[in-house]
Amino acid sequence: METIKSKQDFERVFRSGRRYNHPLVRTTVLREGCAGRGRVAFVAPKRLGNAVFRNRCKRVLREAARSCGLPGNEADVILFATRATHDAHPSEVAQALGRLMERAHVQ
Repeated sequence: METIKSKQDFERVFRSGRRYNHPLVRTTVLREGCAGRGRVAFVAPKRLGNAVFRNRCKRVLREAARSCGLPGNEADVILFATRATHDAHPSEVAQALGRLMERAHVQ
């Protein structure tokens, strides 16, 4: 699973990508300019809580993305944790991601 790491890539996805929301996870997807290699990023903002809370959210997101087969080869995807992500099972978040990726026409 290749991840988005540079600030320029994050800004490009934020600026040009489309946003999709679900109570368990929010996503920003950029389908253009990926050069055949999809990448993914996991974000848990500080407003969610302390480091332990945020790390749990990112672990749930990583497991859900792995089970969904993200990032695929056609899009850069940024996954944002919500408060509900912390208490959700990774399979529930994976189902939500599947629905969001269908709406985004990815996979």
